[in-house]
Amino acid sequence: MCGIVGVVSTTPVNQLIYDALLLLQHRGQDAAGIVTQQERKFFMHKAKGMVRDVFRTRNMRALPGTVGLGQVRYPTAGNAYSEEEAQPFYVNAPFGIVLVHNGNLTNAQALRSELFLTDHRHTNTESDSEVLLNVFAHELERATRGVPLQPDDVFAAVRAVHKRIKGSYAVIALIAGHGLLAFRDPHGIRPLCMGRGADGTVMVGSESVALEGTSHQFERNIAPGEAVFVTLDGTVHSQQCAEAPKLHPCIFEFVYLARPDSVLDGISVYQARLNLGETLAKRVVSTVPPNEIDVVIPIPESSRPSATQLAHLLGIPYREGFVKNRYVGRTFIMPGQGVRKKSVRQKLNVIGSEFKGRNVLLVDDSIVRGTTSREIVQMARDAGARKVYLASAAPPVRYPNVYGIDMPTSSELVAHGRTVEEVRQAIGCDALIYQDVEAMKKAVGSLNPLLDGFDASCFDGVYVTGDITAEEIARLNEGRVGKEEGEADTSRLTLPNAQEA
Repeated sequence: MCGIVGVVSTTPVNQLIYDALLLLQHRGQDAAGIVTQQERKFFMHKAKGMVRDVFRTRNMRALPGTVGLGQVRYPTAGNAYSEEEAQPFYVNAPFGIVLVHNGNLTNAQALRSELFLTDHRHTNTESDSEVLLNVFAHELERATRGVPLQPDDVFAAVRAVHKRIKGSYAVIALIAGHGLLAFRDPHGIRPLCMGRGADGTVMVGSESVALEGTSHQFERNIAPGEAVFVTLDGTVHSQQCAEAPKLHPCIFEFVYLARPDSVLDGISVYQARLNLGETLAKRVVSTVPPNEIDVVIPIPESSRPSATQLAHLLGIPYREGFVKNRYVGRTFIMPGQGVRKKSVRQKLNVIGSEFKGRNVLLVDDSIVRGTTSREIVQMARDAGARKVYLASAAPPVRYPNVYGIDMPTSSELVAHGRTVEEVRQAIGCDALIYQDVEAMKKAVGSLNPLLDGFDASCFDGVYVTGDITAEEIARLNEGRVGKEEGEADTSRLTLPNAQEA
């Protein structure tokens, strides 16, 4: 999961891209990068860290130009600790291309070998995004064969890319001296939309909030398999470049990843979460009689809409029982000191009066490893709760995600190979209520009947690209980004509030 943005304008774009990346900060906190183009020259600055820390005044002044793109990175493959893997990535031929990518290629290893042995191109990092850039560059070179670049050549290159790469990818690229390209994988797993400003500026971004928050009018989503090429004068060319596109967006975008004020593929994220709360309420009634619940308390932040709707439908008071510390970052380590691992209690604090002597229903957006849930349940008990029930607005996460979300290996997923009762015992709550998979799909899908379905692979084990086997998951896990004690904590409880990011 990353956030990407691209802009073609008649005025300087450095501040505009910076502002858009701030609006997408919830999609990645590991690294940030911006590249701009003036005449035929690229100007780039990228580094590890949050947008506000990566870009200082001197960096912004060194990014001139009226065309550019940017990315905030959340690492899922490659080396999370390498400055070299921050995006954008650059190749000098053909023309000079810079690229940002949101998603995850499932055949990156095979492509890396092809690039070296057949295409005679070199990659210098473990990033699948660099692989994608080089595949596109190779196909664009084949399409142009030394003649002046035309939009049809760009679309021919994207068609060839679709045939070679597998996985999820929303891509924005700049071709020096020619324009900005945006395209999306044939399943539309990762989101991408476009819009315009009053001055004619064209913007492409991961979520509608990046457009609306920078005073641009949302126009439409980029369709699965579609490519959009914007020339430097703002002229927009588009073409469907996939043979059999289907719209299967990642349902976890609506459960947790996206900002609630975004609209993705025609679906309001906020309304999707309200709907999930409505269907979850029916599951709660079948497990715990509402008269045995004194209060509904969300676990910040993404679960709030679902918890609000659930409490309303059941006629149970809704209360805020946890306060999130949004400023927990890296642990400060003096030279020679050991590493001190943060606990959930540094990220959340309880309001004791909301728990004492009550039967509480905690609502979370999802339960992945279960370690955070276990500690939160214990915090509620320590605050004096008589009984602690836990409801998840998402179904059990039983399978790894291979399309750009850092879902752990199967052995780390608390619901993998366990019954709901066994998960309840592992977490330590008095009752555990999960969303139903089909109910989840219906609750979100009902908001746009034009969808062909969802990628819900972490819940149902069905991988929409059709190329994922148990052996392939094991191989992909070898390249999965892991956390080392003392490295940046990017668990959900340390992320900025998506509603304020």
